[in-house]
Amino acid sequence: MKEYTTKNIRNIAILGHQSSGKTTLAESILYVSGAIDNQGDVEAKNTVSDFLKEEQNKQSSLSMSLLPSEFHNHKFNFLDIPGSEEFVGDLYQALSVVKGAIIVVDATKGIEVGTERVWQEIRKRHIPALIFVNKMDKENVKFENLLEEIRTKLGKKAVPFCWPIGKNENFEGFVNIVEMKAKIFDGKKSQDVEIWEEKKPKIEELRNMMLESVAETSEELLEKYFSDEILTEKEIKDGLHKGVVEGELTPVIVGCAKKSIGTETLIDMLFDYLPAPNELGPVSSKNKEGKIIKVTTNEENKFHAYVFKTTVDPFLGTINYIKIKSGTLSSGDEFIISNSGEVRKATNLYTLRGKQQINIGKFYAGDICTLSKIDGLSTGLTISDPKEPLIFDAVKIPNPILYIAVHPKNKNDEDKISGALSRLNLEDPTFQIQRNKETKQLLLGGQGMTHLNYIIERMKTMFKVDVDVESQKIVYRETIKSKVEAEGKHKKQSGGAGQFGHVWIRFEPSKEKFVFSEEVFGGSVPRNYFPAVEKGLIETFENGPLAGFPVINVKATLYDGSYHSVDSNELSFKLAAGLAFKNAFKDANPTILEPIVKLEVKIKEKYVGDIMGDMNKRRGKVIGMDPKNDGTQVIDCEVPESEIVSYAIDLKAMTQGSGQFSREFIRYDEVPNHLINKIVEKYKDQ
Repeated sequence: MKEYTTKNIRNIAILGHQSSGKTTLAESILYVSGAIDNQGDVEAKNTVSDFLKEEQNKQSSLSMSLLPSEFHNHKFNFLDIPGSEEFVGDLYQALSVVKGAIIVVDATKGIEVGTERVWQEIRKRHIPALIFVNKMDKENVKFENLLEEIRTKLGKKAVPFCWPIGKNENFEGFVNIVEMKAKIFDGKKSQDVEIWEEKKPKIEELRNMMLESVAETSEELLEKYFSDEILTEKEIKDGLHKGVVEGELTPVIVGCAKKSIGTETLIDMLFDYLPAPNELGPVSSKNKEGKIIKVTTNEENKFHAYVFKTTVDPFLGTINYIKIKSGTLSSGDEFIISNSGEVRKATNLYTLRGKQQINIGKFYAGDICTLSKIDGLSTGLTISDPKEPLIFDAVKIPNPILYIAVHPKNKNDEDKISGALSRLNLEDPTFQIQRNKETKQLLLGGQGMTHLNYIIERMKTMFKVDVDVESQKIVYRETIKSKVEAEGKHKKQSGGAGQFGHVWIRFEPSKEKFVFSEEVFGGSVPRNYFPAVEKGLIETFENGPLAGFPVINVKATLYDGSYHSVDSNELSFKLAAGLAFKNAFKDANPTILEPIVKLEVKIKEKYVGDIMGDMNKRRGKVIGMDPKNDGTQVIDCEVPESEIVSYAIDLKAMTQGSGQFSREFIRYDEVPNHLINKIVEKYKDQ
């Protein structure tokens, strides 16, 4: 592969619902463009994109793949993105570096949940796209109905650029409405033929629809169109390009990726209508003083790049995928990791096609390439020319919505598990690792069970660590609801140096986690023992008397006691303080507190009633509702964490996969009386 300058590069994400044919289309593109000699198949487990063992076993993409190819003397960097909404990290990172997208639609299933989801994401970011209607060779495909569904659910700006020829398994090709040519598939390339007479009225109707859309891109073309002047081919293509780049038009084309029908036309249209990296506006960055600096995608400027993906390869080590925002990067160049100030050298610079390493000496602004074995480099960081370090904002990724606990099946793997998870966390920042000291569980937090199972499988295949899975234990708290005074006396005198500590402490509810004060008069407890009393309470509060949960929201006031001039010491007063609290606890109206989580649930309007009813069953409280322009509602709720352990799974079931939510811990609230005994019983002896 040769070097390509900025204007000859296109960066394109391949998006769509699971099983719509994204990976098959990627394989077809590589085959038609000559990047590979034979087209692989997902079921045969030999595609370039799905090269991980976990992907081949599941026959589904689980991680983003970079797939560069050459066509028309241009370089196309395709990013094949998993269709599952649980791999949202790859989606967000990919959309931060591409300037165009292909939305793949399964002709037999129409617009699915995943299609709408990725459509909304590219609309938010103003990324122009083409819609590729795949699997047109299948039975019972009604394209006119499908086109209407596309225009209804994805917007009236979706305009057909192709019309299918043939029906069902006789699908042979299509009419290219832009060029007004019929194209019949001949095995790999398409053959131009005359448009059939019976198709001409429909084609003319669609042609006029398209020309009207072209005319609306400029006042000059609109005036020419309404004057019945013929638009030239260049004017049509320029108008279409402008309309697509500005998001005013979304071309719809048809094909069958498995048979490579329509693939060549798709690549042509990507070249014609999607923007080069230097066509769009500058991006914002910050210098070391925090000043906003605009960076233009220009190869003449200083070098700056953003790391949007990190993977761990057993042979190549850590691989960082970077998007060059400006300037150029050559093998051997020095650069600075702007976030840390560390200077490194690009000694392992290349690009990847799936897992195939392709060496190229120099990459230009707008291109995507990879750097391996660079210490301190990972997803979200910026690298720059050492003379001009800048920092681009890292892509915001969602917090985990589902937690599970894991422990190694083999006790000898206890030390290996943390290292394995830390390395996998470099690949995927959307999952979290937490060691809960209270429950003694190692928790993995992710975007759903598919996501978490993938992490577990990667740990097994790459690091040979096999784990068992169990449910997350909820971390409760204990507190008191009444004011009470209690005595604590620790006395041990059996010859030699003894121990003596004696305190009277008042305990009462507090809004703060823990407050210690003293009201000692007359020196009944010497001042130098006050810190020991406080420390004794803090240590006692770590394991509450009810079920062993930490005690919070208590104010303790030391107001009296006594001491022995010889036998008193800090340890004695620590132990006395602990005894005082244990003596007070049963009379202080003790209770259990549970963690309360704020949920932000985004759903379609039709599911509002179901979700609100379900939230009531979970002891949740709806705080507010916010209708959105896209026909969805965002419901803000507060709900006990114990009630949403499996909410990621339950919400999918209730909304046919379309619901989304985020969660955030906000506070502890009192558990209803009828649940306290069950919780104490469950956790008392653990």
